Formats: sequence, structure tokens, C-alpha cells
Amino acid sequence: MKQLLTITIALLTLINPSPSVAQAVTDQSVNSVLWVQKSAEYRALCYQAYNLAELRVKEYLAKWDKTKPAAVIFDIDETILDNSPSEVLNIIEGQSFSDTGWKAWVGKASATPVAGSLEFCQFVTRNDLQIFYVTNRTNHESTATLMNMQKWSFPFADRNHLYCKSSTSGKEMRRNIIKNQYDVVLLVGDNLADFDQVFEDRTVNFGFHTVDSLRTEFGKKFIVLPNPMYGDWTKPLTGDRKSWLTPPGK
Repeated sequence: MKQLLTITIALLTLINPSPSVAQAVTDQSVNSVLWVQKSAEYRALCYQAYNLAELRVKEYLAKWDKTKPAAVIFDIDETILDNSPSEVLNIIEGQSFSDTGWKAWVGKASATPVAGSLEFCQFVTRNDLQIFYVTNRTNHESTATLMNMQKWSFPFADRNHLYCKSSTSGKEMRRNIIKNQYDVVLLVGDNLADFDQVFEDRTVNFGFHTVDSLRTEFGKKFIVLPNPMYGDWTKPLTGDRKSWLTPPGK
């Protein structure tokens, strides 16, 4: 795959050396996609996250009196479903992210489970906890999304447990609907905004202060999956990305 990507990018540059294509290829960060697809470390981190999540659920079950039903809230993309092939397509085609390309990918319903995700979801279900999927996929994408999840036998892959984006990408309102009815044991995601709206603002110190102030919640209430390919972390990094690098001594 690495050789294929290298050759393809070189050919794209020769065929059409326009700044737009060159920028699109650069923006995709080939190494980030390769790390997700080819590094054992990425896979190990996913297993680590879900192993820790299972330990936390077991701790909860030991004290649960069942007076209120309990649930785990999941994000979908790069949390339970791996969409890295869609990033590869963008790189090969010399394109940056687009709604059209994304909708085409979702429509294929061919994303595969993130390592450890399916096993953990099945563990949660065996222990009488509900699962809810809160995603920023749109309602128009819900049918293909459920088809993709059902293909892998993810539990609770139905419309009653899928909360898609309607008018806003913020998830707090959707999470609160679930919290009003269930004791939420864990929130699992690859983006900090999957956990609480307080993480949505990255304008001050990239959100580091907010993370520091809630550091005890990570691994306890919040389970984070690795995703170097995209996310809210890139939003403050405007202009030349190299200008944001921190050299030694700074």
C-alpha cells in the first residue's frame, strides 16, 4: 500500500502539477493514514482503549442496583467503524475531503470495525446495558450506516439507538436526551467533543487547559480512540501547518 500511494502521488504531480492538487495531496497526510492502516501500535492502542472500557464497565456492574437503566454512548467514525479507506481514495484522487466523496463512501456501507470495538459492544450487551450511537453522520446517511453496522452484527444497530446530526454538529443535546433516561457509564469516541461540549472550543491553547482540568475523567468516564487523520484538533491550525510546529527550546 505504501508503494502504491507513493507512486500514485508522484504520477498525480506529473500529470497535473497545479497548486490545488499538490495542496490536496499534502493535506491528506499520507503518514497519518498509513499509521492507522499499517502500524501495530495503532491497533494496540485501540485494544488498550476497549480493554480499559471493559474494566470500567465491570467496576460499574459490581455496584449497579439496576434502579435506573444504564448505557454506553459511542461515536461511530474512527470509534467503531474504520473509514481510512475513504482517506486513501482521497489521496489517490488528489482530492481533499468533500461531502460528495464522503456520501459516496458511506453509501457503500463497507467500513470495517475498529479493533476491539465489536467485542466490547457485545460485552456491554451481554451485561444488560444499552448502547447508543451519537454520530455526526446525517439522517440521510442513517440507512447506509445501519446497514454497515448490521453487516458486522453491532448490537442495537437500529433507529431507536442511532442519533444522527440534524441541524448542528454539537452532540450535547443528543447526549442529554439519553442521560435523562439512562445512567451513562461511559462515553467512547475519537474526538473530545464526543464527550462534552466544553471541549468544542479549541481557540485557547488548543484546548489543552480544558483537558488538563478534566484529566481524571480520561480512562474513567471518557474512553479516547486514536485518530491522526482528521478531527477538531486541526481546526486552529490555519495557514501553513509548518508554522505551528514547536522547535526545541520553545
